[in-house]
Amino acid sequence: MKIKIGVFFGGNSVEHEVSIITALQAIENIDRNKYDIIPIYITKENKMYCGNFIGDITQYKNIENLLHISSQVTLAQRDNKVILLKCNKKFYESSVYDYIDIAFPIVHGTNVEDGTLQGYLKMFNIPYVGSDVISSACGMDKYVCKCLLKDNDIPVLDCKCFTLKDYNENLENIINTVEKEFPYPVIVKPVNLGSSVGIQIAKNQEELNDAIEDAFTYSKKILIEKAIKNLREINCSVVGDYEFAEASECEEPIKTDEILSFNDKYISGGKKFGGNKSMNAGVLKLPADISLDVKQTIQELSVKTFKVLGCSGVIRIDFMIDQDTNLIYVNEVNTIPGCTSHSRYPSMLKQIGYNFEDVIDKWI
Repeated sequence: MKIKIGVFFGGNSVEHEVSIITALQAIENIDRNKYDIIPIYITKENKMYCGNFIGDITQYKNIENLLHISSQVTLAQRDNKVILLKCNKKFYESSVYDYIDIAFPIVHGTNVEDGTLQGYLKMFNIPYVGSDVISSACGMDKYVCKCLLKDNDIPVLDCKCFTLKDYNENLENIINTVEKEFPYPVIVKPVNLGSSVGIQIAKNQEELNDAIEDAFTYSKKILIEKAIKNLREINCSVVGDYEFAEASECEEPIKTDEILSFNDKYISGGKKFGGNKSMNAGVLKLPADISLDVKQTIQELSVKTFKVLGCSGVIRIDFMIDQDTNLIYVNEVNTIPGCTSHSRYPSMLKQIGYNFEDVIDKWI
C-alpha cells in the first residue's frame, strides 16, 4: 500500500500565490510509484479544500468556481488515522473524504510557514515534512533569527527593531535612533515576510519615513539595518536533518534594481501567475561566479545556520557580500524555499547530485 501524502498549500499570507505555484509544481515531481498525493488547498480565510481539480493550476484563475466544485475539509482523528472530514452545511452530515499518513506543507509567509501550520499538524500527531515549529518560527522572524545566529558567531548585519506601538507613539524617535546608528542608505524590512514584500531602501529621511510607513502595512514589527552599497547576493541550499546536513552549489540571482525584488525572484524570465504553468525565478548564475574560498565559506556558514536553527528537510539561505570590504553576511533563511522545479534550490542541489524527485523523496 502506498503512503498517502497530504500536500498543504496556500493560506492567509501575502505569499499565497507563490505557495500555489511551488506546491503544484512539486506535486508533479513526487514519485507516484511510492506515494498517493492529496492536494489540500488552504484559502486566504484558512479554509481547507480537496477535490479532483485542486491539483490543476489552470483552475486557480477562477478560485470561486474551484471552491464551488471542491469539498471543504478539516482534519480529524479516527481509529489512529488522520482523516480529511468533509464539512457540509450541517456538520453532522459530514463524511470522510480520505486519510493521510504524512503532511507536506509547501507554504510561504506568515500564518503558515512561521510554525503556525506545523503546530496545527503537531496537534494531530501526524508526521510532517520539513522544519519543526520552533525552527520555522525562528527562521521566519528576521530579528529573532539574527539574534540566534549572532549568538553563535554567524555574521549578520546589526539592526534596530521597532514595533507598531513605537511607530504610533513616536515616529520621530524611530528616525532619530536610526540616523544615530546607521548612515544612509538604510534598508527597511517587515520582520516576518519573505519574497521581498514590503522591503525598501531609504537614502534620506523622507524616503525612510515612507519606507517605515509601508513596512508597517505588512507587519506589526519591522527591522532597519544599513544597506550595503556595493552588494552582491549569493544563495545556498542545505538538505538534511540534525544528524547530517549537506550544502548545495551556490547561485547568484540577478537583480533589476538595488535590491532583489518579488519580480526578480518569481516573474522575470517567465510569465505572470495564471499565464503559464510555471513561475520562473528570474535570471540566475549557477554556479555563482565566486572564488573557491568564498564558496566554501558560504557552504560552511549554510550548514552551521541550518544546525543552529535546528532545521530539517530543505532550506535556502540568502547571503550578502559587501564588495567594498569582502565581508559575508547571512541575510535571510527560508525554511520552505519559495521556488519551482525549474529553478532555485532544485537546480542548486542538482549540482551536487540530487534531481528534484530525489530531493522531494529525501525530504519526505
